[in-house]
Amino acid sequence: MKENEFIHTIQNIFNTGNTAALATIVRTRGSTPRKAGSKMIVYQTGAITGTVGGGCGEGEVIEKALEVINTGLPVIHVVDLTSGLLYEDGGICGGIMDVFIEPLL
Repeated sequence: MKENEFIHTIQNIFNTGNTAALATIVRTRGSTPRKAGSKMIVYQTGAITGTVGGGCGEGEVIEKALEVINTGLPVIHVVDLTSGLLYEDGGICGGIMDVFIEPLL
């Protein structure tokens, strides 16, 4: 999704009074599915717009984003794709992503 589309979507969230969280990859190390600057909006329902890479790593970010929506407090979540069953089977990239997750209240 292009930057201006994200801005329009965020404006709609504010205008409708909905709550959501914005997840932005702020740093990567090693091989990751998406790079710094990639964004994803997570709605209170668990629905998403955009992506930070898919799979288990994105699932972690969605779970953390739902916590951010509930607490109203931003966090930096580290997604470590360097170990685990998927890495050992060759199913993921093998890097680390730092994801800033902020509430859109």
